[in-house]
Amino acid sequence: MPPSFATTQQVITDHQPVVYLQGSVERVTFHSEESGFFVIRVKCKGQRELVTMTGSTPSITPGEFVEASGIWFNDHRHGVQFKVQQIKTVTPTTLEGIEKYLGSGMVKGIGPHFAKRLVRAFGEHVFEIIEENPERLMELEGIGKKRREKITSAWSEQKVIRDIMVFLQSHGVGTARAVRIYKTYGDQSVAKVQENPYRLALDIHGIGFKTADQLAQQLGIDRTSLIRAQAGVRHVLQEHSGDGHCAQAFQGLVDSAVKLLEIPEETIKQAIQIEINEERLTPENIDGEPCLFLTPLFRAEQGVANHVVRLLQGHSGWSGLDLKKAIPWVEKKNQISLSDSQKKAVEQAVRNKFCIITGGPGVGKTTVVNSILKIIQAKKAQVTLCAPTGRAAKRLSESTGQEATTIHRLLDFDPSAFDFKRNADNPLETDLLVVDESSMVDIVLMNQLLRAVPDKSAVLLVGDVDQLPSVGPGSVLSDLIDSGSVPVARLTEIFRQAASSRIITGAHAINRGQAPKQTKRGEETDFYYLTGEEPEEIFSKVMAVVTKRLPASFGFDPVQDIQVLAPMNRGGLGARSLNVALQEALNADAHPRITRYGWTFAPGDKVIQTVNNYDKEVFNGDIGRVQSVDIEEGELLITFDGKDVMYQVSELDEVSLAYATTIHKSQGSEYPCVVIPMAMQHYTLLERNLLYTGVTRGKQLVVIIGQPKAVGMAARTLRSTRRLTNLQARLV
Repeated sequence: MPPSFATTQQVITDHQPVVYLQGSVERVTFHSEESGFFVIRVKCKGQRELVTMTGSTPSITPGEFVEASGIWFNDHRHGVQFKVQQIKTVTPTTLEGIEKYLGSGMVKGIGPHFAKRLVRAFGEHVFEIIEENPERLMELEGIGKKRREKITSAWSEQKVIRDIMVFLQSHGVGTARAVRIYKTYGDQSVAKVQENPYRLALDIHGIGFKTADQLAQQLGIDRTSLIRAQAGVRHVLQEHSGDGHCAQAFQGLVDSAVKLLEIPEETIKQAIQIEINEERLTPENIDGEPCLFLTPLFRAEQGVANHVVRLLQGHSGWSGLDLKKAIPWVEKKNQISLSDSQKKAVEQAVRNKFCIITGGPGVGKTTVVNSILKIIQAKKAQVTLCAPTGRAAKRLSESTGQEATTIHRLLDFDPSAFDFKRNADNPLETDLLVVDESSMVDIVLMNQLLRAVPDKSAVLLVGDVDQLPSVGPGSVLSDLIDSGSVPVARLTEIFRQAASSRIITGAHAINRGQAPKQTKRGEETDFYYLTGEEPEEIFSKVMAVVTKRLPASFGFDPVQDIQVLAPMNRGGLGARSLNVALQEALNADAHPRITRYGWTFAPGDKVIQTVNNYDKEVFNGDIGRVQSVDIEEGELLITFDGKDVMYQVSELDEVSLAYATTIHKSQGSEYPCVVIPMAMQHYTLLERNLLYTGVTRGKQLVVIIGQPKAVGMAARTLRSTRRLTNLQARLV
C-alpha cells in the first residue's frame, strides 16, 4: 500500500470553536513544495458544496481521503474557508478516490488515462495487483512489459522510501526534497539525516542552510552546538561567494554568523578554527586584513595564478614571425584594413604566449581575432576556440567560420566522476586556445580550463572587461588586466560602420557615465529610451511594447526574438512577475499545463536552465522552448538550440520561465531585440556595468523603459563594491 502521510500542525490564533471534517480531495488548487502551504477543494461529508481548505502539509494528492481539524473563517477576497489546524491524509478506498490518486502523477507510468482503465479492470484491488501480481497489468491493452516495469519499479521505490518519507515529512521536509534525499543517501537516509542534518545543505541541490537548520531544530540539535556553528559559518561564506566574492574578512564573517545564528562570538570563532583544521576553510591576509576562503575557491585562485605564470613562459611556434610582412598579408587575405590599435593587438597576441584582448562593442575585436587566427594557422598551428555558454560559442563559430565549443564540452565533463576528463594528466591537444566572452568565466572554471592547457600552448582571452563580472565567484578578467603581469591589448576606437548604430554609441556613452537621451516621438533609431514615472506605468508600457508595438512595427516574434532583461528577479518589475504576466499574454491557451516549484509550464513556453546539468549537457543560462508536456509519464520535452532534452517533473526546479530574465543571466548571449525596465525599486543593483551589459545584448533593437532617476543613477554609478579576491596579488 502507498504511504499515508504524517500529521503536520499549524498554530491558529482565531478564537473559534475547532471543527472536525472528513472527505476526499477533489482538487489541489495550490501546494508549495517549499513551505508546505496548500489550498485544496474537498468533498466533505455533511457539506453540500466543496470546502476550500488552507493549511500546511508536506504532501497532498487528489483522491486522498483527509481528516482535518480547524476553524471556519471568512476571507474577504475568497469567501468562506476552512483554516486547517491538523490534517492527516489516508490512502483512498473509494473507486473514485483511487482513480484520482493513481492519476495524480504519484506513480510514474500511470497518468489519468491509465488510472481510469486500471480501476475499471481491478477495482479496489488495484494496489494489491501492482504490488503482488504486476504481471496482471499486461492484461490491459497498451500496458506492455516496458510500462509494467516502469510502474512496478516506481511503486517499489515508493514502498522503500515510505518510512524515509514519513520520517522526513513529519519533520517538515517536502515531498520533492524527501525524494532527493533518498536518491542521494538511499537506505541510509534516516541515519545520515539524524546524525547531521546540516550535511543536506552541502550534498543536496535545493536544500539550503535554513531548511537544514529547521530540520536540526526539530531533531533536537542544540542551537548553540558547534555542529550548527560550523554549518552556519560555511553558509555565510557560501552566500558571500554567491555575491561573487572569493573570500570574506574574518571579522565580517564572525559578525554575520553571530547575527544569523544568534550564537556567542566565541563559539563561532571555535567553529571557524575547526573548519580550518578540517581544510574546508583557508585563512589568508588580503591587503593586510585577515580573511577566509572556502578552500575550493582558495585553491582555484592559486591554480589560476600558477597556470598563468606557467603559460607566460617560453615561446610559441610562431613568435618569430615577421609581422611587417604578416600584417599586410592578412589584410590582403581578409580584404580588410587594420587600424593602428588593431595592428598592435595582433602583434601582442602573436608575440606573447598569454594575452588578453578587451574592448566594447563595435571596436573590431572579431576582426583582430580573425586576423590572428589566419596568421597563426598559416603556420599549420592547431587552434581551439571556446566560450562559456552555448550561445556565445555559436556566435564565435559564426564570426570566425571555425568550430567553437563551450568550455564544459571542450573539457569533456564526466558526470560519474563529477570532474572533467581533460586536465593536467590528459591535456588539450592544441597550439592556441582562444576563449571568447572571458569576462563571464569565474575563478573555478578558469582554473579547470587553464590546468588542461599544455606548457607549449598559447592562450588568448577575448572579452569586454566593462561588462558585469561572472555570475560565479571572482573577477578573473579584470584581476588579470589590473595585475599588469599579462600583456593586454585594449581596443577603444569605434569603427565607422558600427558608429552608425545608436546601440553601440549609446553603450559607449553609458560606459563614460552618460545616461541615454530620451527618444523623440516619431524618431527612427535602433535604441529607444521611453520614460515612465511610476512602476505601474513602466509595467504596462513593457507589456504593450513586447506584445503589440514591437511585433507590429518591426515584425519581431514576441517569444522568439524579444528578450525582456530585468535588473533583478524580485519586485513588480522583476523577472519573476514579468514572466507570469508575459506567459499569460503570449501563451495562455497552450495545454496541457503542469505546475511545479512555483512555475506553470505548457508547450510553447520559453524557459531558462538555472543550474549546470552535466548529464543533460544543459548549462546555467541556456534558453529553450517547451515542446511537449506528458502528464501521463510526468515528463517535459524542452528544445535547447535544436537539441531535445527530456525532464522528469521532479527536475523542474532546474528551469524557470524566460520571457523575462535577469541581465546577469543574459551574459554571453545576444538577442534580436532587448527590452529593459528600470525603476528605483532596483536601486541596490543600479550600476553602470549592469545597464551597459543589458544594452550590449541587443543586436538589432534595444528599448529601455524606465524612471529617468533610475536610468541616470545606473549610468553614473561605477562598480560600488569590488569583489574580494586575491588573484591580482598572487600574480604580481
